[in-house]
Amino acid sequence: MSSLRWTISDTLTLTKRDLLHWRYEPSRIAWTLAFPVMSILLFGYVFGSAIVVPGGEDYREYLMPGLFVMAAAFGITETLFGIAMDTERGITNRLRAMPMSRVAILGGGCVAAMINAVVNFVVMIAMGLVVGWSWHDGIVNALLAVLLLLLLRFSVLWIGIWTGLQIRSIETAGNVSGLLFPFTMISSIFVSPSQMPGWLQTIAEWNPLSSTVGAARELFGNGGPASDSWVAQHAIEMAIVWPLVLTAIFAPLAVRKYQAMSK
Repeated sequence: MSSLRWTISDTLTLTKRDLLHWRYEPSRIAWTLAFPVMSILLFGYVFGSAIVVPGGEDYREYLMPGLFVMAAAFGITETLFGIAMDTERGITNRLRAMPMSRVAILGGGCVAAMINAVVNFVVMIAMGLVVGWSWHDGIVNALLAVLLLLLLRFSVLWIGIWTGLQIRSIETAGNVSGLLFPFTMISSIFVSPSQMPGWLQTIAEWNPLSSTVGAARELFGNGGPASDSWVAQHAIEMAIVWPLVLTAIFAPLAVRKYQAMSK
């Protein structure tokens, strides 16, 4: 019990440390909150006027669940920069040299990142309501959709930690973040995979992001065409399976990489 209390105390301390960065870096907070708002305005009004959803669904209704998922995926960027910055400045080495729980060093960042994700989703949902989006299948299903979005965010968080420990450079982190764009574009975030060429449609449908998008659209009641493929017809189940698989792969890799840095 003493060890558990020590771990929890250290985790909360490092969570507070990460959250204090928001207080002393207001520009970072502004950008974190402005990005989803700009995405809604840009894709919903500028690109949305030129995109037709099969079945005649309103594009902003169709788009919002996709933007929620895109925000979760781009959370990797924040984690990448945070890990790379701490490593480059020697903060990671200082923390490892201190008499504190090794679990807390990664755990504190995880808790802070998830708090940040909740704030982002609250802002996006509020902005979505402003532009005319809403959920239509009850508050319970809406909350389940948010839980699936947070589950996806938790899984990509570990991808960000592992990648950040690999690169250890802020400049490289910026370059790696650019790879997220094609990954988000080849999915069902912006358009239905049924509108893509056959080979690209298969890739988009099996993209883990597409499963969470499909599940969110179903639970929010935002409609949109669903493919006849197996993975599209089982979007909710796959929105649980994909994040669990990603976490099972990258969480041990991240922990192992961090432990190797101490040798």
